[in-house]
Amino acid sequence: MVELHRSTKNRKGFYVRMKFFRTRNPKPEKPFCFRYFKWLLWFSLSFYFFAKFLNNHEPSTNSLKKTIISHTQSNVVSRALSESVPQQPRINQGLLKNLKVYVYELPSKYNSDWLSNKRCNNHLFASEVAIHKALMKSDVRTFDPSEADFFFVPVYVSCNFSTVNGFPAIGHARALLSSAVELISSELPFWKRSNGSDHVFVASHDYGACFHAMEDRAMADGIPDFMKNSIILQTFGVKYKHPCQDVENIVIPPYISPEDVQSTLSKSPIEGRRDIFVFFRGKMEVHPKNVSGRYYSKRVRTEILRKYGNDRRFYLKRHRFAGYQSEIVRSVFCLCPLGWAPWSPRLVESVALGCVPVIIADGIRLPYETTVPWSEISLTVREKDVAKLGAVLDKVAATNLSAIQRNLWDPQLRRALLFHDDMEIGDATWEVLVELSMKLGRSYRRSRLSSE
Repeated sequence: MVELHRSTKNRKGFYVRMKFFRTRNPKPEKPFCFRYFKWLLWFSLSFYFFAKFLNNHEPSTNSLKKTIISHTQSNVVSRALSESVPQQPRINQGLLKNLKVYVYELPSKYNSDWLSNKRCNNHLFASEVAIHKALMKSDVRTFDPSEADFFFVPVYVSCNFSTVNGFPAIGHARALLSSAVELISSELPFWKRSNGSDHVFVASHDYGACFHAMEDRAMADGIPDFMKNSIILQTFGVKYKHPCQDVENIVIPPYISPEDVQSTLSKSPIEGRRDIFVFFRGKMEVHPKNVSGRYYSKRVRTEILRKYGNDRRFYLKRHRFAGYQSEIVRSVFCLCPLGWAPWSPRLVESVALGCVPVIIADGIRLPYETTVPWSEISLTVREKDVAKLGAVLDKVAATNLSAIQRNLWDPQLRRALLFHDDMEIGDATWEVLVELSMKLGRSYRRSRLSSE
């Protein structure tokens, strides 16, 4: 009941007197926590989205320290909210020895600005983008650098495509990477305390972190001094001493779109009919040019064309064709000769599409050799023996081809060589983490813990 009374002290106003009477069927009073939960939830959500807004709209030149603070604040709220929300299954960290990776959030000029060119996401050097994307959403990522074993430096240097020939121009790579290292070392303590030994870069180019497509120039330039203590994820690898791998490194596969592979296999099953005996499509010079005393592919491709160009069992094509994966999936053997560098994207495409790779690149180190049984799924022919190629393949076809194909068609092998935006157990980014988990002796955090 409400009563209105004239105030005796102030004749101009009224005051309200509320009288409460007990009803016959009173409603039970709600618990304190329930009554205030909606206000707590509203405050938490408001704070969370406000923090996200600040994080997403801060200028790209913001201090890296502020980024860490912002994540720390927003994570307190997000962890509290996530406890009441069903979670997706998480990766078994025991398999990776509880590895944690901190991903630097660099200004956009170092990475995301380059994505304005759509090719940046899916050309053969795009593992630098794919690994970054996968780590950003991975369970191994930590926003707290003090608990990180390794520090990933996401710089895209392969997306500066030449307007002349369309190939990546990487002349700017050293300066861009040097600038990134200067930024992280000046604003945060983690680089200087280990001299970069627990920092990870991607160099998915012909000769890795030497950043040049021609071997003589790459060897002369060498790896930049500021990267020599770090870990390099690189497509280049050989079994002999070479200045472009004179650094702690992990050999990774070149990037092939998993969506393209899946699209091809949806039309032509991996165990389907293979009516092409030997396949190769790519650059084959009839008269190779002398470039600084070197010949493309060391003339191996020229010799293949000369020797087998008129052999009906060999399907050799010198020109580009967008649907070439449909040819690979129809082939029994796929030639993977060296180009300027020993590695080739054909190696990954062959495995992914079930064609036995024939590797013609002396001394090459292959990706993830501790996981992928290369000797059981591929053939190796020495460069000097390329003229004997026909006889070698005839013998294999007559003896152990079915055993090789049975091993090759294991879907786990295909997964191990393909990068996904959302990391899967056993995929190419996962294999990078497996390799890093074997290098935890380089982790500054682990070394401190073991000494205590």
